[in-house]
Amino acid sequence: MSSNPLVPHDGSGFKLPIAHLRSVFRPGDVERKLAKLTSHEHESLRNTYERMLERGPERFQVKPSGVPDMSRLYEQLPNFTDALDDVKRHVALAQDSRDGLDVTPMLLLGPPGIGKTHFARKLADLLGTGMCMVPMSSMTAGWLLSGSSSQWKGARPGKVFEALVDGQYANPVIVVDEIDKAAADAQYDPLGSLYGLLEHDTAGAFMDEFAEVAIDASQVIWIMTANDERCIPEPILNRMNVFEIEPPDADAARRIAGNLYTTIRAEHGWGTRFDPQPASDLLDMLSELAPREMRRALMTGFGNARLEGRSEIRPDDLPRASNGKAKMGFVQ
Repeated sequence: MSSNPLVPHDGSGFKLPIAHLRSVFRPGDVERKLAKLTSHEHESLRNTYERMLERGPERFQVKPSGVPDMSRLYEQLPNFTDALDDVKRHVALAQDSRDGLDVTPMLLLGPPGIGKTHFARKLADLLGTGMCMVPMSSMTAGWLLSGSSSQWKGARPGKVFEALVDGQYANPVIVVDEIDKAAADAQYDPLGSLYGLLEHDTAGAFMDEFAEVAIDASQVIWIMTANDERCIPEPILNRMNVFEIEPPDADAARRIAGNLYTTIRAEHGWGTRFDPQPASDLLDMLSELAPREMRRALMTGFGNARLEGRSEIRPDDLPRASNGKAKMGFVQ
């Protein structure tokens, strides 16, 4: 192991030392591919190989030095208790050993707006590693994950290759957002590469279709989000731990709103102009919004209160719907 050359922080007081450096590809493979290119062909592919050799194959593989205090995350994400418990188990297994952090791919299943993507960002912060977002709902080509053949015009590597080769970490969190929205066509299954990527053994020699060089993706931490599991192929579901995320109850929603208030206030210099804690009636109003909408509502509330020269946000500072009432329920 290395001597912990740097210690990243997740913003919550966790100290997560770098465990060691891990090679994510073999330079010899890249050199052989580069040598086979003629001087006037595949400029983009040549640049990719040269960049790989310049950067080298080693990336940081991070893990907690012990089981961190996750109480703040449980407080911030009260409806993700089961998923957080699963992460804690994996962290406990990896402590006091040379093993890396091996997290079973997870699917967060639930309605829009309840914080699934926010959970993924918090997990990346906790583990001290990078995060790559792959939005399947806006995907226009099946090769977003696995890259496209260098023979095609405008071809480029996929998101997995970019996260590992262009990133700093051998074990980034890759979030496949709204996996149930991926539209498979007759020519290419956009989820096809996941069959191998979600299996530890085959992921160790993942082949991006553009670079055609084996990449070690076995340490990637996979998080999928979905609204409806019926659109996800059964073999992919069987490769993941599935967590059904329920909307927070009233008490949990109030806690989420309170945490968001203090977080936003602490993140901005103008936050010192506002009261340290929100009023109870404000939390009542915010608790009726989906977590996704709470931040936008609070930013509007902070702005309106500032215009009035007040240090307290009142319920009527929040955005109003056309009928004069605050927006409620989940936003689709």
